[in-house]
Amino acid sequence: MAETLNSDKVKPSPTLNTIIMVEDTLQNSPDSVITIPELKKALPRQVNHNTLMIILEYLEKSNKIVVGLRGITWIHNTNKNLRNVAVYGREL
Repeated sequence: MAETLNSDKVKPSPTLNTIIMVEDTLQNSPDSVITIPELKKALPRQVNHNTLMIILEYLEKSNKIVVGLRGITWIHNTNKNLRNVAVYGREL
Protein backbone atom coordinates (compact mmCIF):
# COMPACT_ATOMS: atom_id res chain seq x y z
CA MET A 1 0.00 0.00 0.00
CA ALA A 2 2.95 2.29 -0.34
CA GLU A 3 2.01 5.34 -2.39
CA THR A 4 4.74 7.02 -4.30
CA LEU A 5 4.72 10.79 -4.27
CA ASN A 6 7.39 10.91 -6.96
CA SER A 7 4.94 9.86 -9.66
CA ASP A 8 2.63 12.80 -8.99
CA LYS A 9 3.63 16.06 -10.64
CA VAL A 10 3.63 18.68 -7.90
CA LYS A 11 3.36 22.28 -9.03
CA PRO A 12 5.81 24.68 -7.46
CA SER A 13 4.28 26.95 -4.84
CA PRO A 14 5.68 30.47 -4.94
CA THR A 15 6.27 32.23 -1.65
CA LEU A 16 4.56 35.49 -0.83
CA ASN A 17 7.92 37.27 -1.01
CA THR A 18 8.44 36.01 -4.56
CA ILE A 19 4.95 37.08 -5.64
CA ILE A 20 5.48 40.55 -4.16
CA MET A 21 8.89 40.80 -5.83
CA VAL A 22 7.36 40.04 -9.26
CA GLU A 23 4.45 42.45 -8.62
CA ASP A 24 6.83 45.27 -7.64
CA THR A 25 9.04 44.66 -10.66
CA LEU A 26 6.08 44.73 -13.05
CA GLN A 27 4.47 47.74 -11.38
CA ASN A 28 7.69 49.78 -11.42
CA SER A 29 8.80 48.77 -14.91
CA PRO A 30 9.73 51.83 -16.99
CA ASP A 31 8.16 50.22 -20.07
CA SER A 32 4.42 49.76 -20.43
CA VAL A 33 4.93 46.30 -21.95
CA ILE A 34 7.59 43.87 -20.75
CA THR A 35 8.40 40.42 -22.13
CA ILE A 36 9.08 37.39 -19.97
CA PRO A 37 12.84 37.38 -20.74
CA GLU A 38 13.01 41.11 -19.90
CA LEU A 39 11.08 40.47 -16.68
CA LYS A 40 13.50 37.69 -15.69
CA LYS A 41 16.45 40.08 -16.20
CA ALA A 42 14.71 42.87 -14.24
CA LEU A 43 13.97 40.71 -11.18
CA PRO A 44 16.39 41.21 -8.27
CA ARG A 45 16.63 37.43 -7.74
CA GLN A 46 16.31 34.51 -10.13
CA VAL A 47 12.92 32.82 -10.21
CA ASN A 48 12.27 29.34 -11.58
CA HIS A 49 10.46 29.58 -14.94
CA ASN A 50 7.55 27.36 -13.82
CA THR A 51 7.15 29.35 -10.61
CA LEU A 52 7.13 32.60 -12.60
CA MET A 53 4.43 31.22 -14.91
CA ILE A 54 2.26 30.35 -11.90
CA ILE A 55 2.74 33.87 -10.48
CA LEU A 56 1.84 35.47 -13.82
CA GLU A 57 -1.25 33.26 -14.09
CA TYR A 58 -2.31 34.35 -10.58
CA LEU A 59 -1.71 38.04 -11.37
CA GLU A 60 -3.72 37.75 -14.58
CA LYS A 61 -6.64 36.05 -12.81
CA SER A 62 -6.63 38.76 -10.14
CA ASN A 63 -6.78 41.47 -12.85
CA LYS A 64 -3.43 43.00 -12.00
CA ILE A 65 -1.78 42.27 -15.36
CA VAL A 66 -2.72 41.60 -18.95
CA VAL A 67 -0.67 39.13 -20.96
CA GLY A 68 -0.77 39.89 -24.67
CA LEU A 69 1.15 38.98 -27.79
CA ARG A 70 3.78 41.68 -27.21
CA GLY A 71 4.24 41.00 -23.49
CA ILE A 72 2.92 41.76 -20.03
CA THR A 73 1.28 45.03 -18.95
CA TRP A 74 0.52 46.10 -15.37
CA ILE A 75 -3.11 47.33 -15.21
CA HIS A 76 -3.97 47.33 -11.49
CA ASN A 77 -4.61 50.84 -10.20
CA THR A 78 -4.68 51.68 -6.49
CA ASN A 79 -5.95 55.24 -6.94
CA LYS A 80 -9.04 55.44 -4.70
CA ASN A 81 -10.63 58.30 -6.65
CA LEU A 82 -10.27 56.47 -9.95
CA ARG A 83 -11.89 53.34 -8.48
CA ASN A 84 -14.79 55.39 -7.10
CA VAL A 85 -15.39 56.98 -10.51
CA ALA A 86 -15.29 53.56 -12.17
CA VAL A 87 -17.66 51.98 -9.61
CA TYR A 88 -19.99 54.85 -8.69
CA GLY A 89 -19.66 57.11 -11.72
CA ARG A 90 -18.49 60.00 -9.55
CA GLU A 91 -15.95 60.89 -6.90
CA LEU A 92 -17.03 60.45 -3.29
